[in-house]
Amino acid sequence: MKSTILAIVLLVTMTVSGQTGENDSMVNSALETYIETSIEGFDGISDKRKGELEQIAQYVATRVAKDQSTNLTFICTHNSRRSHLAQIWAQTAAVWYGVPHVETYSGGTEATAFNPRAVRALEDAGFAIERTSDAENPRYRVMYSESSPPLVAFSKVYNEPPNPAENFCAVMTCSDADEACPVVFGAAGRVAIPYEDPKEFDGTDQEAAAYAERCRQISTEMLYAFSRVNVTQEQ
Repeated sequence: MKSTILAIVLLVTMTVSGQTGENDSMVNSALETYIETSIEGFDGISDKRKGELEQIAQYVATRVAKDQSTNLTFICTHNSRRSHLAQIWAQTAAVWYGVPHVETYSGGTEATAFNPRAVRALEDAGFAIERTSDAENPRYRVMYSESSPPLVAFSKVYNEPPNPAENFCAVMTCSDADEACPVVFGAAGRVAIPYEDPKEFDGTDQEAAAYAERCRQISTEMLYAFSRVNVTQEQ
């Protein structure tokens, strides 16, 4: 009897923390410790910011409740840093929390290249990333789960293939793109969650720390948003 009660308590504890074996076993083992540390940072998110992230959770929950697929396109000006970080962490968070039928994308108001500093920050977090071309705008395979296909990351305008042209939620990750796109054509929803650009520290002694900080912040916030999807459905 005591062993049964202990097992139930352990399962409830793991479920509340978002760390059930069903979820974390689907993510690369190298990512698990990083994710668990990010989850511990939920209390550090301000109430205002949590309200902004709840908008993402509500959009996803509404789609899930209708058994519909969810497309999220993360947009910043150059599709070089913040939008890629957000896309990759959002897809990972969906897998971690077992939220079904979620596809994440990223794009810009113009195309440049996925910045190698952002790539390095993701590798340091535990992602396995393979560069598959040597073009000025190279493509990368980002592996985050053994049970899911890799994400193909490269810079593009937000409405260019393979991104969806309609029926997606536009998540604006920088204020410049938010202001430059008063209308995001084809979007079924829109949320603004601007992040400070680590580019400001390129070439300085603070460069690596700035990218690591932004990667950690985005991972924490995307995990928080997806942790709220089931809660939002129940309300």
